[in-house]
Amino acid sequence: MSAEQRETKLPLDSEQPDKIPQRGIYLLPNLLTTAALFAGFYAIVAAMRGYFDTAAIAIFVAMIADGLDGRVARLTNTQSPFGAQYDSLSDMAAFGIAPALVVYSWSLSSLGKLGWLAAFVYAAATALRLARFNTQVSEKEYFQGLPCPSAAGMIASLVWLGSSYEVEATTLSVPIAFMTIIVAALMVSTVRYSSFKTVDFKGKVPFVTVVMAVFIIAGIALEPPEVLFALFSVYIISGPVMTLWRLHKMRKQRHGLEQKQGKK
Repeated sequence: MSAEQRETKLPLDSEQPDKIPQRGIYLLPNLLTTAALFAGFYAIVAAMRGYFDTAAIAIFVAMIADGLDGRVARLTNTQSPFGAQYDSLSDMAAFGIAPALVVYSWSLSSLGKLGWLAAFVYAAATALRLARFNTQVSEKEYFQGLPCPSAAGMIASLVWLGSSYEVEATTLSVPIAFMTIIVAALMVSTVRYSSFKTVDFKGKVPFVTVVMAVFIIAGIALEPPEVLFALFSVYIISGPVMTLWRLHKMRKQRHGLEQKQGKK
């Protein structure tokens, strides 16, 4: 039961408790969720006006706000069913609709029906990914399917990279559409991605870890579109690679067991 809910006893002739409906919402985490929603909406407006680099940056701002709202809610013990539902709807707008419309306005519109169908497939995959995440018990170490913020980061970094180099996106609309569909397929796949939830930020880490973090931050500060595109590309590729490696280990173990049983 959340902190916003209370129980009261019914009269003696009833054994069922009557829950008083909540009369308020927690301010701080929902403000951060609203900030993510606003950034996603602003990305759409910026793309409609042709400011694609600004639209991409707005999606990254939405990712930061979305990453903070859940952590703030847990730290301040202000988690609630309302906040969870609001966060999911905000994610759909910021990481589903916004990236789809931004990449469509930037490149896919030149393909006609195929272009908006590719953008729709991405938006629909985000909705399916969020629905599955909300209804299934997820593992702590892994996500099942590519997380929608990471998918949005891939699309946004691609748009930002192309816009910063003034690439004629309409000439690359076919490979961009193909990549958009691949990212959408990974969201609804069963490929496992690391969630980084097991990382202990309060504990001690090797010195080299801090050095790597410094270089990553410096790289993002110097060349944000290039470094972000590289980071999200590596993360997206890591899922299929880890899945194939896991399947290889399972087959190797199974083959070893079959050999042992054959010797017996």
